[in-house]
Amino acid sequence: MRADANLLLLDRDVTRALLAPDDVLAAVREAFVLHANGSGQLYPVVREALPAGVFGIKSGAVPSQGLLGMKAAGFWTGNQATGGDGHQATIILIDPATGRPLCVVDGNAITTERTAAAGAIGLQLLARPDSRQLCVFGTGVQARAQVAHALRALPALERVVYRASDGRRAPDFEAACADRCEVAPASCPNEAVAASDIVVTATTGRGPLFDVSAVSPGTHINAVGADTSGKRELPDGLLSRALVWADDLAQARKLGELQWVTATFPALELGSLLSTTLPRDPSAITIFDMTGLALQDLTVARMLYERALARRAGITVPWPW
Repeated sequence: MRADANLLLLDRDVTRALLAPDDVLAAVREAFVLHANGSGQLYPVVREALPAGVFGIKSGAVPSQGLLGMKAAGFWTGNQATGGDGHQATIILIDPATGRPLCVVDGNAITTERTAAAGAIGLQLLARPDSRQLCVFGTGVQARAQVAHALRALPALERVVYRASDGRRAPDFEAACADRCEVAPASCPNEAVAASDIVVTATTGRGPLFDVSAVSPGTHINAVGADTSGKRELPDGLLSRALVWADDLAQARKLGELQWVTATFPALELGSLLSTTLPRDPSAITIFDMTGLALQDLTVARMLYERALARRAGITVPWPW
């Protein structure tokens, strides 16, 4: 009954406790499939500059599954001065039959994990299985998550080199990786890229991080940081040397690395690879342009919602209408 309606709230700590890497990976894979076969709908992205940061909304639906919702998110640099997370995200699941909210979820951990899981799927589909060294630009929350998921996705990985934004050593980043692989800072970005099988760019996207000449044949790149108009991490001329995939082409052409090439630049969507076998040319440079899909947020949030209901986790508040 309408008077007995409830709203489930999943805060940061509950959300983190309910997340499991393998389950996130499965939910993100489902999102790619739903997008590829047309079952999932993506609505226009809102991305606006504010005096204190950047604010955005990503939303979508899967009508056949009764899934509808949105994520309001952005980045507020001032939070870091007080010890807070600059990235802020909130996900809302909505009943498509009535428009009533079902669940409000802290979206920070979901965003981190679903993005890293998408990166892992990109590695499984595009990177060489025998890849030994990964070079990551960035040492923040997303960089660490990308490395963690990469090490699970590609067991042959044995060494990680990293480049912090200030070029200094990052002891916390090293400690997070040390029990799983060899880890070391990169004194020269170009040399690190040239020596690596995989490159992950997980920065704030202020400009190219290395020279195009540094990328060797056979290298795979997960480009994570360019998610807003004007942001980039890859150098001019690299995309034209590579085979490029995106999570969503229209979105990537507006917000991702694909915004820096012509609208007719040939690229494909990663989800198409989940239903076909693509022989990998070991000499080809491959790029996964990652801008993040609303469907990924929603499939992961739904999984958490169902798990929370089963475990009676979270806070239930009356929400009559």
